[in-house]
Amino acid sequence: MTARLHAALLSLLLSLFALPAHACDDMPSWAKSACNRLDQIWTEGGNDMYVSGYAWHNRAKYSREKIDSFNELAWGGGYGRSIYDEDGDWQGLYAMAFLDSHSKVQPIAGYGFLKIGQVSDNFRLGAGYTVFLTARHDIMSYVPFPGILPLVSAGYKDAMLYATYIPGSSGAGNVLFVFGRWHF
Repeated sequence: MTARLHAALLSLLLSLFALPAHACDDMPSWAKSACNRLDQIWTEGGNDMYVSGYAWHNRAKYSREKIDSFNELAWGGGYGRSIYDEDGDWQGLYAMAFLDSHSKVQPIAGYGFLKIGQVSDNFRLGAGYTVFLTARHDIMSYVPFPGILPLVSAGYKDAMLYATYIPGSSGAGNVLFVFGRWHF
């Protein structure tokens, strides 16, 4: 897949977040609330820069040879918008691309929610989930597919460190993915 095609796919995924004015008005009430929240995040939220960097493959699920063949430096980055809602919880929209376990580009775009525990004025912990669209070279040859994963975080001021675990069977999945966010 060429860099131009990667950029086009990432742009398409980001455009999914751009809602036209009054797009939520004709929806059923249950969908209208979610639509309005997504619109609020995108229009009122602050800017986020994402940086990825590490994908740990569970040593109990892979042979030493397979582990040695994997790329665990999942370098990449992205952009998002986020808010702390009326309950103090974090909600965000994001799009990023990073190198997967086979050193191929993996784009991803989605929504994240974290229930936040304020430890001190500047330090907070969170737990929640992310719902997303992604695409991989080894799964349906880059045809986008949805997913949902758990998400945990630890943050200090405008920086946040996240982790999620991609479950799987022996020889597939079972990856701890770590990335960061800088709010500006």
